[in-house]
Parts: sequence; structure tokens; C-alpha cells
Amino acid sequence: MPRTSVETFDKTRPSGIMPGSAFPGAPGTTAMNAIIREIEQSHLKSDLPHINVGDTVDVHVRIIEGTKERIQIFNGVVIKIQSAGVTRSITVRRIVANEGVERVFPMHSPKVARIEVKRHGDARRARLYYLRERVGKKRRLRDRRRGLEHAAVQIGAKRADDDQEVPPDEQGDAAEVEVVEQDESEDKS
Repeated sequence: MPRTSVETFDKTRPSGIMPGSAFPGAPGTTAMNAIIREIEQSHLKSDLPHINVGDTVDVHVRIIEGTKERIQIFNGVVIKIQSAGVTRSITVRRIVANEGVERVFPMHSPKVARIEVKRHGDARRARLYYLRERVGKKRRLRDRRRGLEHAAVQIGAKRADDDQEVPPDEQGDAAEVEVVEQDESEDKS
């Protein structure tokens, strides 16, 4: 069947893409994208915590058995975060009886009751596939310590208006942090 003038093939488009299809910049796609985005926004969960790769999480999954529903907790390390929006998913890995078990959870799925971050791990990669080959204590990730840089700066803090050191009673918790760090260093020696 010959193509009509509306369906003429455009050589600037990738092969197989016809005008009016879901090709960016095709006629009518901006209105359709706005509608799809609006529908996706209504299905997004708003109570999800901020999750990074390397974090240890508890994923509470709804399991339906017959007429009963229960929640099962899957505890593990996030080794991959994939996609965005409604299709965003995380891959969680845990060890059960010396066997690695990986499970992919769509974050905005109604089957996922909630996600709790137990520990923030320090990872420099977006995909932690190298953890699959590691055994024992080498499998652990370093803990990302938040707020210690701020506490260290406050220990030697000075007032901006008169350049005098802040007395320890006005520093708040910073003085306590200094004492704790000294105790840890004495224990090691």
C-alpha cells in the first residue's frame, strides 16, 4: 500500500520512525508527554527515604497468601539503583546460608510497604557488582559518617565578631565529640 502525504518517510529520523510516533519532537508528543507525566505523578510515593548505592536497607514487602496479607522484611545492601520516576527500582543483595540472594524492588510499587535505611555505606561506584565475588568481612562497606566534619570545625570555632575562641560551654555538643575522639585514641594505644 503506498504511503500518503501525511505518512511520508523522513530521512532525518531513525529508521522505522514515522511522523506522529513517540519520537521526540514529533507532532503531538509534547501534549501526550504532559498527560503521561501527570498520570505518573499521581502514582509516585512521597514517603520514600533518600537511598544511595551502598546503603543497607530493610524493604518491607507485602505478601498475599490466599485471603491473608503479611509483611516480609528483606534486609540487604543496595547494589544498583535504576531508572527514574514510576519505573525506579533498586536491587538489594543479601547473604542467606552462604548464598547471595539479589532481589529487584520497584520503589513505587504497592507491594513495597516501606523502605528503611539502616546504614549509609560509602560507595564510589554506581553499581556494586564487585560485592558478588567478595566473601566474609571483605564484603562489608565502610560506613559513611555524616556530620563529623561539622563537629571537627566547631571544636576550634571562633566568633566572627571579635575573633575570640568560643568557650566549651557555648560550643554545645562539639566539646563532647572532642572528648569521645580522645577516648578512642587512648584505647588504641
